[in-house]
Amino acid sequence: MKPIRNSAKAVIVQDGRLLVIRLEDQYGDAYVFPGGGQEKGEELKDAVARECLEEIGQAVTVGELLHIREYIGKNHEFAEWDADVHQVEFYFECRLIDQKATIFEGSSPDDHQVAVEWIPLEELSKVRLYPKTIGELLQNKNTSRIYLGDLN
Repeated sequence: MKPIRNSAKAVIVQDGRLLVIRLEDQYGDAYVFPGGGQEKGEELKDAVARECLEEIGQAVTVGELLHIREYIGKNHEFAEWDADVHQVEFYFECRLIDQKATIFEGSSPDDHQVAVEWIPLEELSKVRLYPKTIGELLQNKNTSRIYLGDLN
């Protein structure tokens, strides 16, 4: 089994829209939060800032920790190829430093990344967003759960 991996993710909401990365896979379009793996010696806030530059090509101000989610691959729909994955994801509230930015071209996009898009919060339930539960929490602003456990 692979070692447990930490990942830092950005939750960027502006004007009632969520900034997401659009991926294409064998099932069509999927949407994920910008972010990725923490490197040795790197604080989580620095990891999310670096990952935003790499994936969306924009600098961010990193705010408060919103959620902690675990992903234990063997328990989810992609268990066929993710069974040995265990990742702990830290979701931080972030803001674009250039809030009028219209170009989102990262220096090192994710595999299968095809675009960076804004999705209105009220439409999150209509797209394949991972993790779906965080999209639901963003729509229900009264929810303040931090540790979410192993969910999708």
